[in-house]
Amino acid sequence: MKTMVLALASAALVAGCGSNGREAAAERMEESAEANAATAGPAPVALGLSEAQLLDADLIGPGNVEIGEVKSLVRSASGAVEGLIVEVEDTNPDRFVQIPLTGLKVVQRGDDRDLSTTMTREQLAALPDVPLPVR
Repeated sequence: MKTMVLALASAALVAGCGSNGREAAAERMEESAEANAATAGPAPVALGLSEAQLLDADLIGPGNVEIGEVKSLVRSASGAVEGLIVEVEDTNPDRFVQIPLTGLKVVQRGDDRDLSTTMTREQLAALPDVPLPVR
């Protein structure tokens, strides 16, 4: 019995570390993206928006429903922004997927500039997970 309790406690500890490790990797990705945006300044890089504005954008699906939040930019070998890493809304654990810029439109919602897509939350969630950076 004592061995089983220790095994279960070890398994819980390892599972917890995996979750914390993923959260730490997500934080590193976001911090790196924000540092790059600060360095890039206010110049538009895609869709007429600066890096900071893109990172501040929510992804809005059909029916004006928030389905994700932009967390990082994807660049080509030449440095051009060609896609976005988006955290899918209401996933546990948090899921991050890559979407292309094609088909995205900038929408003004109050003081916010968000990105509109024809994708649903389900379609976004069906995309493959993006590997998060390791240290």
